[in-house]
Amino acid sequence: MTSRRDFLKTGAITAGAAAFAELGWTQEGAAPPMTGPVPPSIERLKSMRQQARPISNDERRQRLERARELMRQNHLDAIFVMSGTSLVYFTGIRWSGGERTFAMILPVKGDPFFVCPAFEEGRGREQIERGPFEKNIELRTWQEDESPYERVAQGLRDRGIASGSLGIEETVRYVFAAGVGAASPQIKITSATPVTAGCRQIKSAHELELMRLASKVTLLAYAAAWEAAKPGMTQFQFGQLVSAAHARLGFQGGASVQVAEYSALPHGSVTPQVIKENAIILIDGGCSVEGYESDLSRTFVLGKPTEKMQQVFDIVHAAQQAALKQAKPGVQAQSVDAAARDLIASKGYGPDYKYFTHRVGHGLGMDGHEWPYLVRGNTMPLQANMTFSDEPGVYIRGEFGVRLEDDMHITEDGAELLTPVSNSLEKPFEGVSQS
Repeated sequence: MTSRRDFLKTGAITAGAAAFAELGWTQEGAAPPMTGPVPPSIERLKSMRQQARPISNDERRQRLERARELMRQNHLDAIFVMSGTSLVYFTGIRWSGGERTFAMILPVKGDPFFVCPAFEEGRGREQIERGPFEKNIELRTWQEDESPYERVAQGLRDRGIASGSLGIEETVRYVFAAGVGAASPQIKITSATPVTAGCRQIKSAHELELMRLASKVTLLAYAAAWEAAKPGMTQFQFGQLVSAAHARLGFQGGASVQVAEYSALPHGSVTPQVIKENAIILIDGGCSVEGYESDLSRTFVLGKPTEKMQQVFDIVHAAQQAALKQAKPGVQAQSVDAAARDLIASKGYGPDYKYFTHRVGHGLGMDGHEWPYLVRGNTMPLQANMTFSDEPGVYIRGEFGVRLEDDMHITEDGAELLTPVSNSLEKPFEGVSQS
């Protein structure tokens, strides 16, 4: 899935390349590495890399068995997974191949098989052998003038699946799904989301450990960058501080930065901006720890906020707490959004989506945005060990916006945020320390 951060980077390149070149904007929209002295607040950070334990093959084997259990429940005979997050989740295989088919087909019974371009066989076997499979897992290759879809169809027939239901993972492009369907006309092509999301949306203790670490790292990076921030910096210079702090902590991460009236655009603007004293600054980003994402937003002022800024901040702070209080196993996902939205509207920033323009949260894990979503219309009951963002906001066009975002874990009897909340526009990271 395309993350919010990827979207912002792409938009920046497209809309403002010339302006950003003057500010040091580089390939893929990332601010270049810092040059010159490292601020003391970043210099004193210590790497936390050693705290991150990789996901093991034993864990992936458990995931494959859980997938088969969900396949049986959803009457699927097999699922079809290509390059992307779900392939990494189940197998540990990281693959890029463009228009060429590399896929895992997991039957409800028996061993999976892979379909791979013949010239990529060595690379394919190397990664498969490192994964959670028994030795000599089947890999069916196809030459450049042959159909990979026929290899899929024959593999299914050899496993007694000439007809039945084949679930396609949601990020598989249409051209591949259509090709498989044409080669297997007796197979019903359907969605694998009940299986893939069904597995991924419930986090293990190890996954929660990695997400908790990712959130802690990002909050520490934000705090260090904030301590070094000064009026007159561009938003990209502040972004460099955030990235440098993440790197000092041992991980790749960053944040988009929006200033003053541009903070009223929830996903920001590509317009070059300069940090001003007494103006709202909204930062939004995160990092990845062993493939697991953090996603945090903070809003603050270097100087003194206006009374209106403080009022809006207090409303958003209360809305975040209202969503947290509502979230618990058994309640509908949409009710968490309603708790925050109703509070914001009751304070004069309604109705509905007028000022709080987006849902209150999204699922979070290996993707920055993933199933399920805390949004009106989603009646799914929450379950223990789901994880979400909790990110209400109020956006006043032409003036400023305020958003507070922390990552939220549904516990057995309620919910918790993985990071301490921000309680102040002037001291947003009070009490945040690596020690």
